[in-house]
Amino acid sequence: MYLALLTLPLITFVCIGLFGRYIGPRGTIVLSLLSAVCSALISFTIFYEVALCRCPCQITYASYFHSGLFDANWGFLFDTLTAVMCVVVTLISCLVVLYSCSYMIEDPHFIRFISYLKLFTVAMLMLVTADNYIQLFVGWEGVGLASFLLISFWFTRLQASKAAIQAMLLNRVGDIALALGIICLFFCYKTTCYQALFTCVADFYSLAALQIAGYTSTQWSLLDFSCILLFIGAMGKSGQFGLHAWLPNAMNAPTPVSALLHAATMV
Repeated sequence: MYLALLTLPLITFVCIGLFGRYIGPRGTIVLSLLSAVCSALISFTIFYEVALCRCPCQITYASYFHSGLFDANWGFLFDTLTAVMCVVVTLISCLVVLYSCSYMIEDPHFIRFISYLKLFTVAMLMLVTADNYIQLFVGWEGVGLASFLLISFWFTRLQASKAAIQAMLLNRVGDIALALGIICLFFCYKTTCYQALFTCVADFYSLAALQIAGYTSTQWSLLDFSCILLFIGAMGKSGQFGLHAWLPNAMNAPTPVSALLHAATMV
């Protein structure tokens, strides 16, 4: 059931993207709404089991890269924070899809628009359910790609194309900072897994406070620097001061896109 939260919108995105012209707008509406409602119901179930019943879940699906000490896995971590974010993402996505089915139905590229919405949902869910920074970065870049496609949906309009390029360029600042922060963390602890990192960082600060030998000032500086880089990455994606110039221009996108980007899912 936990993996169905991601596979449902992913399958819907693939089906609409590849076979949308065959199922038509009506079939797209039925498929997208059914997927959105089911994903929202699954997220509420996960919230009940994980947050209310206090039964966190971690799923390691497969290893896709291994080199020396570095082992990257497809893994999913469902804790209280993840459960809350899954409810937020799926519920808002469901409402946006429902609104889009009436607002955008007359648009000749309605099917493409719905497929972009599903891509955004998949990327956002991958971001919030990842159990390591590598998978988080994949979801992070997926959100950036989907937001670019949604903002430039009416690509024949010059302002929409400019707004999408501006959003992409400013988001790259946060992306580069996040990537450098992940690299610094890996150099410090030789892992990108959340649980291993949290344990190592807690032990590291405890030992550093006691001035235990073996931890140099270089390591201390690298850890602090990586945290600053991760913070800059979050600032870039959420459009904080200095990296917010793309937000007003993003209003050139269709109204459902503005709702999706600003309703606590991305910004």
